[in-house]
Amino acid sequence: MIPPTIWATVAGTEIPLVLVGPFGVLLLLIATMPLAPARVHRLWEHYYPHVALALGALVAAFYLWRVPGSEAVIGHTLHEYFSFISLLGSLFVVAGGIHLKVKGEGTPVGNVVFLLVGAVLANVIGTTGASMLLIRPWIRVNKYRISAFHIVFFIFIVSNCGGALTPIGDPPLFLGYLRGVPFFWLFEHALWPWATCVGLLLAAFYLFDCRSFNKVAAPVRRRAEHDHETWRFDGGVNVLFLAAVVVGVFLPEKYFIREGVMLGAALASYRLTPRQVHEENHFTFAPIKEVAWLFLGIFLTMMPALGYLEQHGKEAKLTQPVQYYFATGGLSAVLDNAPTYVNFLKLAEVTFVEETPAEAGEGGAAYDRRAVRQLLETAPSFVVAISLGAVFFGAMTYIGNGPNFMVKSIAESAGVKVPSFFGYLFKYAMVILLPVLLVVAWLFF
Repeated sequence: MIPPTIWATVAGTEIPLVLVGPFGVLLLLIATMPLAPARVHRLWEHYYPHVALALGALVAAFYLWRVPGSEAVIGHTLHEYFSFISLLGSLFVVAGGIHLKVKGEGTPVGNVVFLLVGAVLANVIGTTGASMLLIRPWIRVNKYRISAFHIVFFIFIVSNCGGALTPIGDPPLFLGYLRGVPFFWLFEHALWPWATCVGLLLAAFYLFDCRSFNKVAAPVRRRAEHDHETWRFDGGVNVLFLAAVVVGVFLPEKYFIREGVMLGAALASYRLTPRQVHEENHFTFAPIKEVAWLFLGIFLTMMPALGYLEQHGKEAKLTQPVQYYFATGGLSAVLDNAPTYVNFLKLAEVTFVEETPAEAGEGGAAYDRRAVRQLLETAPSFVVAISLGAVFFGAMTYIGNGPNFMVKSIAESAGVKVPSFFGYLFKYAMVILLPVLLVVAWLFF
């Protein structure tokens, strides 16, 4: 965030509202291109870095041309982006250096425990890291009866809802941490909604899995008796590098110490992980490369949207936590949940925090943290609603959160039949996930 005097200039006098257009165009492309015809999709896969960079550069160029002092705005935005992608990239690389090979049949109780461990782990190594680490063992332990609902519930719990308690858990929460939300604040304020959501999803999964297991129990047991596979854990050195990334989150941002530790751990992990482990994990940099380019464009094009909210946010008249929960969640389901979170956090700030001028010498990051601290004191339930809306509703579609498509792709490559985009939405998300999210809203907001 930038001091309000700068945002007022950005949103009102100097910059036209049409400059929010590149932000909307980029999010629309991210949401629709995976669903486009094959030829169009191939073009997008080839040119998306150019599109994201061009749209971001367009906004940045206008700032530099028309807004006095815009170097501070752009500089703070790029610093925030660098911190964001350092965490996400480090977790991706380090988790990709760990290979778990599991043995045996996945019983309903065993599977529930597996998913619960994944939900907890998502708060330690992120939903991306937990998804990449556990999806192949999940498919393997259920290989005799793996079906679409196993993949869907993995996405619901491990790739999304599980990671709602720490800034490491999901990208939008890390952006909140960068803006001043304390590391353990959500754990203290959102533990019961998280436990309710995860608990209800695990209960629903157990019912599905019992039905599946009872149908194939005898053949599964016979095949499992002749299964000579063993438990194996490769790439153990990466546990130390995971710990280094987590410790890095708490280090000072001055001189890029925090990011340096994270990236150093990722580099060491990549160099020291045996090639066989990467090959067994089918590890490539393609997923994180896509995230890096797209989010560079998102961060730059998002600047005018934040400025407009500073100027006109109160006109939206959102006054209840449940309104923020569903508004944030509704957009997170069809757009990326990280920028959605940032925009609604900004809206809550301008609605509930008294406007105070930036103190002498106070930069954008310092002002940002001061405003968020005031919001946490005056309207904590709104921050909880925004955070859980962004994280939970990211599971409503394949495009709601980055790990969703990664898990789908890995499952398909392993020969698992997964639902189509609309099959996932209407057969599972609307029927199973949405009622759970409605219960959370009824109980807590």
